Amino acid sequence: MLITGALGCLGAWAVKAVLEDGDEPVGYDLGDATHRLELILSPDERERLTLVRGDITDLEALGRALDEHAITRVVHLAGLQIPFCRADPVLGARVNVVGTVNVFEAVKQRLDRIPGVAYASSAAVYGPNDPSPAPESGGIAPGTIYGVYKLANEGTARLYQAESGVPSIGIRPYVVYGPGRDQGMTAGPTQAMAAAARGEGFAIGYGGVARYDYAPVVSRAFVRAASAPAGAVVANFPGRSASMAEVVAAIEAAAPEVAGQISWNETPLPFPTKVEMRALEAAIGTLPQPPLAEGIAETISLFQCS
Repeated sequence: MLITGALGCLGAWAVKAVLEDGDEPVGYDLGDATHRLELILSPDERERLTLVRGDITDLEALGRALDEHAITRVVHLAGLQIPFCRADPVLGARVNVVGTVNVFEAVKQRLDRIPGVAYASSAAVYGPNDPSPAPESGGIAPGTIYGVYKLANEGTARLYQAESGVPSIGIRPYVVYGPGRDQGMTAGPTQAMAAAARGEGFAIGYGGVARYDYAPVVSRAFVRAASAPAGAVVANFPGRSASMAEVVAAIEAAAPEVAGQISWNETPLPFPTKVEMRALEAAIGTLPQPPLAEGIAETISLFQCS
């Protein structure tokens, strides 16, 4: 299996899921920061991972990687997050939009071997004026340029299926948390967990109610989706709804020494607080996932052991 963006948080956890399945993952990433892999994978697991340094905006290089490693499944997670797209929209469009077109084009040319694409969309396709619960049919006016790119990618997937027969499953996480989530607009809760593991306080930059998606479970969903894409499915991830007060309470329960030291800004995220979430289970089956407090406790424990 090829995993684009393998050095990111979800990429690293997808690598682990593939290894746990007894398969041999090939990571495709332009970066060289391996700290998330080192946090999540054992030394033996890292030995079984093949890393290919490659640019998702280079269609020829991507195709070469698919062929040289005889890839039969693809999970596309490469992309720049909200702050980086805001800082450099042109680069964000090249990576997030052109890069995704390249993945679909490369798979289209190899449908005899690769059955389709599992790719990362985002709850950022919604905007503050979308209804709550937000329909899985998608958003209309995203509140960030990153969300605009993700919405464009869903359109790309739909047309590649309709015109070229490339099936896909796009998954829209909301707030991903867990070991390895150390950057991006919604990384604050995990950064607070890392600080708590060190016995330190932290100020989270947003608040309100959101849905929280545990990174190991989200990545497992992508890996499962890569084996059985059908049509052009786009699905919200069925995470756990919680207020920031509940998130902080769970952090303090797992690390009592920081009680009263985790703060947050009450400004909510610019997305609906509730989303429809039926399509993913219909497409890939039920995904066991821990309660929010358990996922937070596991995250802090791993940080403490690292």
